[in-house]
Amino acid sequence: MTPSLAALLLAAQAPASLPAPVPPMTARSGGAIAPERAALRLEQADIAIEALPAKRRLSGRATLTIVATAAVPRITLDLDGVLTVSDVALGSVPLPREAWRQVDGQIRIDRPIAAGGTAVVRVTYAGPPRVARRAPWDDGFVWAESNGKPWFASTAQGMGCDLWWPCLDFPQGEPGGVTLHLTVPAGLSAPANGVLTGIDQLRDGRSTWHWKSGPVNPYALAISVGPYRELTGRYRSRYGNVIPLSFWYLEGNDAKAARLFAEFPPMLDFLETAIGPYPFGAEKMGVVETPYLGMEHQTINAYGNGYKPAPEGFDWLLQHEFSHEWFGNQMTAADWDDFWLHEAFAQYMQPLYARWREGDARYISMLLTQQQRIVARAPLIAGKPQSTSETAAGPGADVYFKGAWMLHTLRHLIGDRAFLAATRRLVYGRPDPRPGNFRPRFGTTQDFIAAVAQESGRDLGWFFDVYLREAALPDLVERHGGNTLTLRWAVPGNRPFPLPVEIAVDGVVQQVPMTGGVAVLPVPAGAHVVLDPMARVLRRSAALERMQAPSPATAR
Repeated sequence: MTPSLAALLLAAQAPASLPAPVPPMTARSGGAIAPERAALRLEQADIAIEALPAKRRLSGRATLTIVATAAVPRITLDLDGVLTVSDVALGSVPLPREAWRQVDGQIRIDRPIAAGGTAVVRVTYAGPPRVARRAPWDDGFVWAESNGKPWFASTAQGMGCDLWWPCLDFPQGEPGGVTLHLTVPAGLSAPANGVLTGIDQLRDGRSTWHWKSGPVNPYALAISVGPYRELTGRYRSRYGNVIPLSFWYLEGNDAKAARLFAEFPPMLDFLETAIGPYPFGAEKMGVVETPYLGMEHQTINAYGNGYKPAPEGFDWLLQHEFSHEWFGNQMTAADWDDFWLHEAFAQYMQPLYARWREGDARYISMLLTQQQRIVARAPLIAGKPQSTSETAAGPGADVYFKGAWMLHTLRHLIGDRAFLAATRRLVYGRPDPRPGNFRPRFGTTQDFIAAVAQESGRDLGWFFDVYLREAALPDLVERHGGNTLTLRWAVPGNRPFPLPVEIAVDGVVQQVPMTGGVAVLPVPAGAHVVLDPMARVLRRSAALERMQAPSPATAR
């Protein structure tokens, strides 16, 4: 999502200020999944939540329709241990207490499901959800006030969906559809995922908001409640459909909210032009002001960037999170090892959007700023199932910045047409997306590599082997001798790396093919040579390494 997954997750794992032990969550979100859990599919989730901000508690009932793709001996759901389960039922029949137990952040129900069978599980629970101390760098609920009224929201990317509802806490635990019923105190609104189907006004002033959504990435389901005002509009897509627009913001921010709302249409137009149709046009493009920075909650993106003016002329946070509707919500990483597909693309969409608006100068200036945050200490992918904590401990923030720069290099290598066509195949699973002819899908690293090969007509395994599967960046080594310049790519394991590079000799730019990873060029002695003058290639920079190195004082 936002600045650094590594910071988000590591902060979540070891908050030194937490008092006294709290019940455990599941050991991790995602990672290797036991066969009996991997065989479960969450077809539908119907979740009723009453929020009690005065007590910082939730009371919930979730009815889950679960299908088994293979026979399973029991049903295991994830739910944070701070939320106490009081009742479990199959269909409308309550189970005896000895038939289920809540332990280690899970609900284990001793009832088998046959292959192809369905179970409808109802879980009743309540308790104080975990508090996020530095959201979104850690997860949980953020409780605040606005104009003397409660204002609170959830975020769950790193720790997982089980922070507030019983779920299958791994990417392919995505529910096929969700109905949310949110009951909140008087004077508060509860915008959420999907389409608003009604609001019930209760006698004591409370209200229940009913929302219906299609498939939702488990961590992208969210609660946001506050004394909101709403801006609404309609956007006529270049694909012919009309998309509802909604922005829920806090009283007192009217003028700033109107300016931000005016950014919705151009962001939509850019992403529909570059990638394809907005995936959730039948629901809405929704944004809600939250008491933390932001998160890509499907059709209800969290926004807390404070309406800061920016030299780019657009709000980077809004644009980044909105990009996740394509990269994260429409196309969801099949495993956390593929998480770079979410963040690298969303990060790269920012300079690409700037290029669309202003041209190459703004594009490259934003990329050069991002380059300073590449650390290149671990490969972007491990090649095996990963949990959120393993992804954080491995590539961390490189899934954003190294990944974005890899995409920048790839676009220049294969050209705009092939790059955008391959990206479109990754996102929609087809080359010709139109409203109504695609559904949310899971994507893998290999899917993208195959799409690039198909659209470019080139086998670029060597490119992805170095940039995805190696930690170190390729190093372009130059050696001058007389009237000759020798260039050589130095890469881990001496892998083949025939990546072309531009050089400028006395101001004249030429492209060097680097066949076999080496080139020998005639260059007059004393000529001024600049390697990669337009910064088209992700490669090692000794200057950035020196800048990033700890000073002697901090190293002690």
